[in-house]
Amino acid sequence: MNEKENLDDSRKSKLKWVYCPICGTKIPQVENIQYCIKCGVDLQYINTHMRMPPRKNIISLATPTASSYQPYSYGVRKPVREKITEEDLLNLQDKKLWSSLTSLGMTAAAFFTMNLVALVVLIPVIVVMFFSFSIEETYNIIANPYFIIFSSFIELILFIVPLLFVGQYLQKPKIHNRLILLGFTTKGFNKIQLFKEILIGLVFAVVGVLLVMFVSFVMELLLAAIFGENIVSGIIGAPGELDVIITSSDILSIILLVIIMIVIIGTSEEVLFRGFLQKGLVRNLGKSWGLLVTALIFSSIHLIGIFLFPESLTTFVISLLLNFFPFFAISILLGLIYYWRKENLIAVMITHGVYNAITIIIAFLVFSGI
Repeated sequence: MNEKENLDDSRKSKLKWVYCPICGTKIPQVENIQYCIKCGVDLQYINTHMRMPPRKNIISLATPTASSYQPYSYGVRKPVREKITEEDLLNLQDKKLWSSLTSLGMTAAAFFTMNLVALVVLIPVIVVMFFSFSIEETYNIIANPYFIIFSSFIELILFIVPLLFVGQYLQKPKIHNRLILLGFTTKGFNKIQLFKEILIGLVFAVVGVLLVMFVSFVMELLLAAIFGENIVSGIIGAPGELDVIITSSDILSIILLVIIMIVIIGTSEEVLFRGFLQKGLVRNLGKSWGLLVTALIFSSIHLIGIFLFPESLTTFVISLLLNFFPFFAISILLGLIYYWRKENLIAVMITHGVYNAITIIIAFLVFSGI
């Protein structure tokens, strides 16, 4: 009796197992069933020969929606990422995407890459300036608003890194689809709806300015009560990075800075922090924790300069608290808008960019005495 005849006879016999001996899936109580409904292995072959079947006896019964594993591959189950179709791109609220570790790791990678590129591009320029001019002249050039405008283009890396990364989650990883996955899209909006998103962004930019002013005022009162008004006033009165930039700015540089804040800074940071980081964390940690962790990371990254060369422990603590809570408050606001707008970034990016722009304009008007 040849092998084919043995197999034909085996199909008439009852299987020895209730569960698939390869993947553990329960075998349906169907007469003469031959293949596992999950891994595709030939059950009748194993039932008869008590060994693994040749590859020709293995069929693929898995589909992207039916199973998260590849068909049987000699005892090794390889995870397969379910690709997102173009039809599902606008309905991702309940879709499992990248993990929390990936969310944090890629955010850190984007920030590290941005700083590395800044070193590669800007350090040689600064070195040349240092040997060509005095230290004071070099500092003035670095603090020049036009130098800041030029270096701001490096922040586009915060946009590029997640844009490149998310392609692996798409069936068709075109640039357009990557942008939709990150929430940077007008797809599905008519003119009236688009105008509504823009209006929401403008309104909440003003709300954000008022919120930060209120939080800053409250923190000043609390810290003055704890450390003394003179100490806190002295730290607040010390010129900061924005102060130095604004005092050396003219009308043209202010206009360019406003454009940069809206087009590059607000857009790039929101794609990374809300479109990628918060989107991943919310799906793994839940809405509240995803929102809080994103706000903590957003605030901490914007405060790195405070950790460099602090004058004293008291100055460090006061400066940290004075700056952390305003950043944390605006980040929570941006995160809530993003959640409210069903993970679309239009309103959020406008809020962020215009908020930055209003801050610069107010500072310019105050320092100019207008």
